Amino acid sequence: MPEESAERIWFPDPAQADADGLVAVGGDLSPERLLAAYRQGIFPWSVNPVTWWSPDPRGIIELERIHISKSLAKVIRQGVFELTLNQAFREVMQACARPGPTRRGHWITPEFVEAYCRLHQLGHAHSVECWRAGKLVGGIYGVAVGGLFAGESMFHVADNASKVALCRLVEQLRAGGFGLFDIQMVTDATRPFGGREISRADYLARLGAAVKLKCTF
Repeated sequence: MPEESAERIWFPDPAQADADGLVAVGGDLSPERLLAAYRQGIFPWSVNPVTWWSPDPRGIIELERIHISKSLAKVIRQGVFELTLNQAFREVMQACARPGPTRRGHWITPEFVEAYCRLHQLGHAHSVECWRAGKLVGGIYGVAVGGLFAGESMFHVADNASKVALCRLVEQLRAGGFGLFDIQMVTDATRPFGGREISRADYLARLGAAVKLKCTF
């Protein structure tokens, strides 16, 4: 059965989400539906059924205002880790799916892994990998739409690995001309980098400008 065309995919106005940020329930995780959601400031957070969210406030990191501590800058300069782009997307997602103290891994089900790997194959989802001695020890992944990058999750099994991956991601987004780095919600892992909350209305206004940009990852 052919996938639903982007023109026929419809979401309620995210500004009308309920108090928790829930916009809609139902649909699938097809590439067309996922991309339509991200363009409107909406993201999925569960399956069976799929739920769609646009929280207020929204977490972002200002690309030109990221804060890197002196100790982390030293780790980066020392070249403790090898960094790659888009070399182990599935492996990063699977590692993020394992719950840990700094990530909400339980929501990354096998259905999510397959859906986002398909987005990756189509060039819309990207990963940064952090390696040490040939082992994947950290990483981050997310979705790119125009000049929006929506960070989804990150992981580490070595100290500072996810932090270094995040810094590499910001470097890549700056170089590619991205205008908005969405982190959905500010957490203890992103707050030290300058993660902050803005209103949904502010986010949607920024999003409208960002998705019109032509950017490369």
